[in-house]
Amino acid sequence: MSSVTIRRHDITLQPECGRVIIRPFIPGKPQISANILTRALALSEAEADLQLQAILAEFASRHFDIESLLLTHYEKVREQIAAQPTLSRVRQLLIGALFSGEYALESAALFNPSMVPHPDQSGVIEGGLRFIMSLRATGEGHISSIEFRAGIIAPDGALSVEPVSNFVALPEVVPNPTYKKSRFITKLQEMGFVDGYASAVMDPLAEAFTLHELDESVQRVRRESKSVSRDLRRALECFRWLADSNYELNFSSKLALSERIIFPVSPNETNGIEDARFVRFIEDDGSVMYYATYTAYNGRAILPQLIETQDFLHFRVLTLNGTAVQNKGMALFPRRIGGRYAMLSRQDDENLFIMFADSPHHWSNPQIILRPLEMWESVKIGNCGSPIETAAGWIVITHGVGPMRKYCIGAALLDLDDPTKVIGRLREPLLSPEGHEREGYVPNVVYSCGSMLHGRELILPYAMSDKASAIATMQVDELLAALLAALLASGS
Repeated sequence: MSSVTIRRHDITLQPECGRVIIRPFIPGKPQISANILTRALALSEAEADLQLQAILAEFASRHFDIESLLLTHYEKVREQIAAQPTLSRVRQLLIGALFSGEYALESAALFNPSMVPHPDQSGVIEGGLRFIMSLRATGEGHISSIEFRAGIIAPDGALSVEPVSNFVALPEVVPNPTYKKSRFITKLQEMGFVDGYASAVMDPLAEAFTLHELDESVQRVRRESKSVSRDLRRALECFRWLADSNYELNFSSKLALSERIIFPVSPNETNGIEDARFVRFIEDDGSVMYYATYTAYNGRAILPQLIETQDFLHFRVLTLNGTAVQNKGMALFPRRIGGRYAMLSRQDDENLFIMFADSPHHWSNPQIILRPLEMWESVKIGNCGSPIETAAGWIVITHGVGPMRKYCIGAALLDLDDPTKVIGRLREPLLSPEGHEREGYVPNVVYSCGSMLHGRELILPYAMSDKASAIATMQVDELLAALLAALLASGS
């Protein structure tokens, strides 16, 4: 094991089955939906009210505003109801409940955390810090979403996490988001759409256009085409797919941080939003943006995507462009280096890469900086979140996979001005799964999506075998000494 002293804190974030959202529960066969509606419409108004009151008595206390959610789900099936006088609110709510179901967000796991300073430090005692931790919550069907926790690091290094409400809420999906034309066209070109259909749709649009404007342009091209060929249909479907993959979310400021849930929205994410790596990014002019790279999974393919937020209330979710946008584990550096953005990535499921770009949205030309070296990382290596800046260099917390698919956490040190140069690397794991940490959905795993520096202490939240999460800390000077000692020992 590494010579660095690791302190495991008495904090464990366990999955809670009682944290539930309401999702649409609509049968795949239209005839089944029609049968359900027929039975609901056959009830008298008194019978419908009696059934609704029983439902509300059982479920209303588990949700912030259950009636608005049920009405939203009623709207999803309203067109299937034969023409008749407007239904009462009671019957609309009952029908909404028939096409709804609760989903336990974290019934299976709460893991793969990342940590950043909270944008609001008001009221924090001098020398302390308020932080935000993101977590991957996984429920039935292995569908993953992003949850958050807030906590405090006291001046003496003591850690605490704010109590968690049983209530959770989904954000409003902005109905008419805006897009940047140049990014949209770049992604279309990467997808192979360079023909006249793409130009016919995109040319009339301004550099900043809305979803409604895009839909109008798509419909115009469809109308003006003499025949709708398979190529045209595919092209127009991909326009909408790309638009749906770039969206905006708004949470109410009345919601506590732990009550805000980012659940899959786009077609890319139907099976989950995985392993968000949040980083507090400071631009050259001093402005701050929180970015997160994550893996969108639709059950067949993965796609790296980007989240932007300044306040953890409003989020923009964006597709990434470039030939290097593939595989998992993209992690953005917290500032520009030499005027360019920098990103760690894992292109080949084996080695650790670095790449540079003029924009955080377009990535290409990756180069290897770390290959598997020791037995504990001999299967593959990757990052455990964004690099951490110190005067001695960039600390990269790594993960290594070795025999028996055991995951350990390690560390490397990159040159501050030229992070393609590795100037230190631990020969032994920094953190290995021990005792109860070995048991879980995927045994023998410790893993992190992002750590944080507070004073001279490194705060490392980590997952235990894809089940629960914990927090460890270490002195950064001790870690740096071990990294540089490993460099001297290797004779480099």
